[in-house]
Amino acid sequence: MRGKDPQFYILDAERIKRGEATDIYFIRSRNILEKYGMCNRMVRYEIHAYSLPRNYKWAVFTGLEEALALLMNKNVVFYSLPEGTIFKEIQPLAVVEGRICDIIHLETALLGILRFYSSVSTKAARIKKLAGDKQVLFFGLRAHHPAITPALDRAAYIGGCDAVSGVTSKEFMDIEPKGTMPHVLIIVFGDPIKAFQAFDDVVLEDVPRIALIDTFYDERYESELAIQAFGKRLWGVRLDTPRSRRGDIYMIAQEVKWTLKLHGFNDVKIIISGGVDEENITKLKEVADGFGVGTSIAFPPSIDLSMDVVEIYDEDRRIWIPITKRGKLPGMKQLYRCKPIYEDYIDVPNKEIKCSDGSQAKPMLIKYLDNGQLVRTLPSPQEIRKYVLDQLNHVE
Repeated sequence: MRGKDPQFYILDAERIKRGEATDIYFIRSRNILEKYGMCNRMVRYEIHAYSLPRNYKWAVFTGLEEALALLMNKNVVFYSLPEGTIFKEIQPLAVVEGRICDIIHLETALLGILRFYSSVSTKAARIKKLAGDKQVLFFGLRAHHPAITPALDRAAYIGGCDAVSGVTSKEFMDIEPKGTMPHVLIIVFGDPIKAFQAFDDVVLEDVPRIALIDTFYDERYESELAIQAFGKRLWGVRLDTPRSRRGDIYMIAQEVKWTLKLHGFNDVKIIISGGVDEENITKLKEVADGFGVGTSIAFPPSIDLSMDVVEIYDEDRRIWIPITKRGKLPGMKQLYRCKPIYEDYIDVPNKEIKCSDGSQAKPMLIKYLDNGQLVRTLPSPQEIRKYVLDQLNHVE
C-alpha cells in the first residue's frame, strides 16, 4: 500500500502575506479582540534589539524590502531605518502603526524576516570588515533550506560579501553568481589534470579559471597540475582542505604561493575556504587573496530583535498614550544620527538635535508605507551593499 507522497514543507509568498506564518496565540488573541470589540484600537509597535551577541558593538539592519512586501496593501503606516543601516542595542529600528487586528498576526513573520536578514548581514559585514580589500565569496547555501536560497544570498551580499554562488542571484539581484569547482568534479574524472582540462574546455571563457588543488594530493603538487592544465589562463587556486587533514593552512598557502612564483605565476590568486571565520581571517589574509565563507555567515549569532507595543491611541482625547511592558521604554522614538553608533541620540520624533560639531543630527526612521502604500523608492542590492561598506569605515 502506497502511503503519503513526500512534500516540501514551505509556505508561498501569498500565504505568508495572509499571515499564515504565525503563532497560534496571535490568532486566538485576535479572535478575543474581535469578540470584545477591540479590533479598532490603534497601536504603535516598535522593533528593536535590547541586546546584541557577545562582543558585538553593532549590527546591520536588513530585510526591509521583504518586510515591506509583507505589509504592503494593509492599512498600516511603517517607519524604518534605511536598509543596511548599522545600529547598536536599544535603538529603535522600525515602527508599525495601525489597527491591532491588522498587525497582531503578522508579528511572527515580520520579526522572522528582519531577524534572519539582520543576523546574516551582520556576520557578513563583520567578516568583510576583517578581510578588508580581500575578496569574500559566500558559499553557504547548503547550510539552509533551499526555499530561502535567494534571501540567504541577498542577506550575505548586502551585508558586504563581494559575490555569492547561488544561481538565482542573477534573477533576484541582477548580479552574476560566482564560484570555482567542487571536489566531485575531480573525483569523477579521477585525475585533477583531466578535470581541469574539461573545465577549461566547457566553461565560458569569461569565468575565471580557479583550480581546486587539494582533492587527491598535496596542495603544492596539485597547484603544479593546475599550471599544466590551464597554463597562463590560470586565475587562481583554492584551498579547501578539511580540518582533519589541514595542518597549518597559513604555511600551506605560503608553500603554494612560493611554488606558483617559481613557475612564473606570481599573479595567480589564492582563495581559502572551509571553516573560515573571524578568528582566522586576520592572519590568513596575509597569504590569501580571497575567502570562500559558508557556514559562519549562514548560521551566525542571532540578532535578537523584539517587537513591542509602545503607544496606544486614545480616541476620546485624540492623543497617543505611551505604554509598554516593563523592561521596555514606552513611547514612539526617533533615532538621531551624527556619527554611526558613536554619536547617536534617541529622543521623541520631530525634534531638532545638535551634533557635537554643531551640525544638525539626521533623523533616521523615515516613513516607507502610508496606509499600506509605498512612499519611497527602494535602493538596489548594490546600493545597499555600498551603504553598508561606507558605514563600516566608521565603526570598529
